[in-house]
Amino acid sequence: MLHHLDKKSGVFAKAKVLRDRMKLEREDGQVVYLDFFDSTHAGRNRWQVTQQVEMEGSYKNRYDVTILCNGLPVVQIELKRRGLEMKEAFNQIQRYQKHSYWASRGLFNFVQLFVISNGVNTKYYANARRQSFKQTFFWAQEDNKTIRELQPFATAFLDRAHLAAMIRKYIVLSETDKVLMVRRPYQYYATEKIVERVKNRPAEKANGYIWHTTGSGKTLTSFKAAQILTALPEVKKVVFCVDRKDLDAQTIDEFNGFSKGSVDGTDNTKKLVKQFTDDTKLIVTTIQKLNTAISKAAYLKQMEALRDERIVFIFDECHRSQFGDTHKRIVEFFRDHQMFGFTGTPIFADNAVAKDGKKHTTKDLFHKKLHSYVITDAIKDENVLRFAVEYVGRYKKKEGKATEVDIEVEGIDTKELMESPERLERITDYIIERHAVKTRNKEFTAMMCVSSVDVLIKYYELFAKRKAEGKHKLKVATIFSYTANEEDKGADGILDDDAEIEGGDKGDPHTREVLDGFIRDYNAMFQTNYSTKDTKSFYGYYKDIAKKVKSRKVDILLVVNMFLTGFDSKSLNTLYVDKTLRYHGLVQAYSRTNRILNEVKSQGNIVVFRNLKKNTDEAISLFSDPKAKEEIFVPPYDEYVKQFNETVALLIELTPKPGDVKDLPNEDAELKFVKIFRELMRLKNILESFSEYEADDLTMTEQRFNDFASAYLDLSDKVKMDQKKENASILEDVDFSLELLHRDLIDVRYILKLLAQLYDADEPEQVRLRKLILDTVAGDIELRSKRELIEKFIEKSLPEAGSAAEIPDCFEEFWEKERADAFDQLVKEEELDADKLKKLIDRYVYTGEKPLPDLDIVELIQRPLKIAERGPTRKRVLEKVVDYVTTFIRGVAA
Repeated sequence: MLHHLDKKSGVFAKAKVLRDRMKLEREDGQVVYLDFFDSTHAGRNRWQVTQQVEMEGSYKNRYDVTILCNGLPVVQIELKRRGLEMKEAFNQIQRYQKHSYWASRGLFNFVQLFVISNGVNTKYYANARRQSFKQTFFWAQEDNKTIRELQPFATAFLDRAHLAAMIRKYIVLSETDKVLMVRRPYQYYATEKIVERVKNRPAEKANGYIWHTTGSGKTLTSFKAAQILTALPEVKKVVFCVDRKDLDAQTIDEFNGFSKGSVDGTDNTKKLVKQFTDDTKLIVTTIQKLNTAISKAAYLKQMEALRDERIVFIFDECHRSQFGDTHKRIVEFFRDHQMFGFTGTPIFADNAVAKDGKKHTTKDLFHKKLHSYVITDAIKDENVLRFAVEYVGRYKKKEGKATEVDIEVEGIDTKELMESPERLERITDYIIERHAVKTRNKEFTAMMCVSSVDVLIKYYELFAKRKAEGKHKLKVATIFSYTANEEDKGADGILDDDAEIEGGDKGDPHTREVLDGFIRDYNAMFQTNYSTKDTKSFYGYYKDIAKKVKSRKVDILLVVNMFLTGFDSKSLNTLYVDKTLRYHGLVQAYSRTNRILNEVKSQGNIVVFRNLKKNTDEAISLFSDPKAKEEIFVPPYDEYVKQFNETVALLIELTPKPGDVKDLPNEDAELKFVKIFRELMRLKNILESFSEYEADDLTMTEQRFNDFASAYLDLSDKVKMDQKKENASILEDVDFSLELLHRDLIDVRYILKLLAQLYDADEPEQVRLRKLILDTVAGDIELRSKRELIEKFIEKSLPEAGSAAEIPDCFEEFWEKERADAFDQLVKEEELDADKLKKLIDRYVYTGEKPLPDLDIVELIQRPLKIAERGPTRKRVLEKVVDYVTTFIRGVAA
């Protein structure tokens, strides 16, 4: 049995082994199958609890509490005393994953769930490496009230039946990323409600809908619901319907990512009909193809046999897909059906559009709301971010004309004014000037939605003109359906301008020719080859744009309606709005920006160039609570300034000068300093995203902040050194949030400017500039590793430069020599293959993926190693490679 368990290594592989069966042939020849976890009869599993298990890998670790199922550890619990940060427990588990979980046959790689608690707060998360604290969750009751304290959490979550259900049904093995993903409480309750309603179907009004806010993971919820429903013998088919071809492909990719090969994309209606008539249990399709399958005479004979079968339909984004004639045809054709809809923004009477003299709501079609999780719930649970909405360029009438001023007046958004060249130019220049602030120097990306294709074309050409003038280096891309130009239809709240991605000869030839020109710009920018010549090429263009926005290769994406629903990108943090949005259209569009990513992404930025204040307030009231604005929108700039200055006062009280940090009397005082300065970094990160940010508003200067940042980094380095010495420290598991110190503007280019000033300065000024340079380098996480080399350049190479203008060339020559020397020294010291090392470094720099010691590093080492030497040597070489890249390559390009 141990041999079978050993065959697969790593968390993902072990998770599959746990759910698999082992074939065992007995001595008498009888073949039996062993389950390591009984998914069918959960009560047969045997549970045990143990404490203080010791494991020794790189270091010896002792784990607080472990829950075993059938002898295998499946839940690991780390506890901290009250008053300590819960994140310390999270960081401790991260350390255990590096140091010891893999030891002793990788037994603890069978762990499926982690639980962390400080008594007051308790969270859980799946066993997946490279995740952040943002991916930990509170458990909750069905009404979304969180269960935070340890004892009630243990009663609700660690109950044997519930724990078995979580492991058996509510952990998803993502084949795409090879990671485990665990369901959050609202996803659990929604799925349970759907399954219960299918099992116990009411005689009348048997449908249901799930209202989960955008960004809450509806695709994962719907997938798990569909997966469980396909296992019910009474259900013939589960049909997952979307209303747009782009979402069709995205959903198929995600479904197959959760369970490889579980879904075949329906490329055409004929294939869809085949899936209906064969043994395919789960079908993903568009409502357009489904409509064709039940409407066209060519398919009716084959589909007729399905009319009386038990079929469950799940509709994604049902606020857009279920209010036309197709819904009526589906209801009339399939006599034994149930329908379930997922939406982040339901249709109520207030935001419904009248058709045939009647307003249809989500409840009319789907009967009963089974579960809700609105935006205020998601923000409270830190599953999505709040919004920072900025209204720019509002208008009032002055002497018969509309003039831009800084007050809000409704009703002056005439087409003549809104599309005037002067206004569009001013908005373009505004975006160019402030884009770096909003996206933290392009660490994130942005979208801009506009009122029509005509206006989009004008904006695109303005951005291109400004780029040709040398006023920006932004990569701007666009996509739109080349149908006849339309006026702004977003005013009714419905984003339906680009309902289909189509190719062929449809639409206005001029619009299509213009789009082809824009696509040629894109091809030149990214060395691609797309066009509108056919649907396949145009759809390839759509998918490639989506990929490049997510990977931050496109800075601003210009759209009319495309991408404003159904598109999720964690790296997108800003939306520029120059169109009228209302109700669900507004919330859907805003929600493109508020996906959780990391500590640096503090909110979604919405920059509005129209009078949408009233619309925004109405939408928030409709989809959450009239009193919810304070929870959904970030406080104003002045409030953050006040918080920052109050925190500065606390810091100065503890350590009046940066130099005092090293003299703090004990680790408790050091911990207090870390928490205060970390809060300063968080507040400064938010402040810098406001257009009105002025450093003079703060009681701490930039230089003073950098000095304290240097002391903060010194303390972080001290903790790292203590860890290598295996010294126990209360600071070991503290999150230093070093990513908040990263500033792209302070790079080598910035340092070169200071060096040029240093070269021409007189002696007193030289002393000041030299200190400024070295302090700046010491206080920046990216440049810190380069301090010694920059100081060496100042001492030895700077005096040899003929003039300030020659400094960049002198610096490049110095740096290349130092880099080459360091490379040769690394090769010589560790006896490495130079060619292989160069290729490995190039790949590391390009992908950002750290080399693996047992796979990549071992290929570099030329000398034979004794068994006892292998682990330490590979680890040492890996550290040297990482240090080399950090010092000589990252952040150096000038």
